[in-house]
Amino acid sequence: MRELLRTNDPTVIAFSTALLRAEDIDCFVLDVHMSVLEGSIGLLPRRVMVAEPDLFRARAILRDNDVGEYLSE
Repeated sequence: MRELLRTNDPTVIAFSTALLRAEDIDCFVLDVHMSVLEGSIGLLPRRVMVAEPDLFRARAILRDNDVGEYLSE
């Protein structure tokens, strides 16, 4: 699995995962339950992970839908 994006914005996570799943790209969101440690203030970013073979296509999909600013390098 490779990191596709990292953000604190839950709407970006939801939109990105919906776009990827619509294109049959499996994705997994990490750090979802970190709010227990941080006190629910949204300080720690969440990461969206995809399989290595899907990374190029997933990045293209997110760029085409104006989510490119959140992509990991």
